[in-house]
Amino acid sequence: MLLVFDVGNTNIVLGTYNQDILVKSWRLSTNRNQTADEYGTMICNLFQHSELDYREVEAIVISSVVPPLMPTLEEMSHLYFKVKPIIVGPGVKTGMPILYDNPREIGADRVVNAIAGYEQYGGPLIIVDFGTATTFCVISDKGEYLGGAITAGIGIATEALFQRAAKLPRIELVKPKKVIGRNTVSSMQSGLIYGYIGQVDGIVRRIKDEINSDAFVVATGGIANLIAKDAETINKIDPFLTLEGLRIIYQRNRS
Repeated sequence: MLLVFDVGNTNIVLGTYNQDILVKSWRLSTNRNQTADEYGTMICNLFQHSELDYREVEAIVISSVVPPLMPTLEEMSHLYFKVKPIIVGPGVKTGMPILYDNPREIGADRVVNAIAGYEQYGGPLIIVDFGTATTFCVISDKGEYLGGAITAGIGIATEALFQRAAKLPRIELVKPKKVIGRNTVSSMQSGLIYGYIGQVDGIVRRIKDEINSDAFVVATGGIANLIAKDAETINKIDPFLTLEGLRIIYQRNRS
């Protein structure tokens, strides 16, 4: 059994694979202060609750944008699963040329998404990942990572309004029925959600113009369903794209 970790700033998404089949996935809050024992106990409990045997884990792959957590997760892998994890980063085989000015700057999650996206959908391809930050990744028809764009996630925008505008409350992120809000909460929800949908469509259209292609567009990430299903430019929502990319990376590095 393969165990994969997608470590983001807000959540850790992990999943177990039996061969090429995703058996189970879970989502945890990212906590930089938790110890290896705390993470290990929590994950073993998730296995048991799902009627899976954590002792059957033979390999672990980790993609992380939170460097302080890596020593903890590596220690946890050794203590509880008796394996040395594959860490997505320099030296790991990806099979994808990275045409960034400095390839070391690119987040591991973006590379993993690009690998899975090109494997499943081909190119040219645009991947929109809705997380703490929203990232746009562009892959050529030859499977080259061309670059992309990064903007603040909708959660950051929501918190910024609450913290910086004295009379605005903290709100739940749900789509209102109408764009024209008749109270403060619905007005904020409208501005944030419909404004974000417009931002996504605008950036995707500009990318398509720049690469002169009507590229296929895939959305993933924790709030993809909230935004992407109403965006005109999104062709498909794939919630497990990153986990699939980690599985592919394992296959390319297992030797």
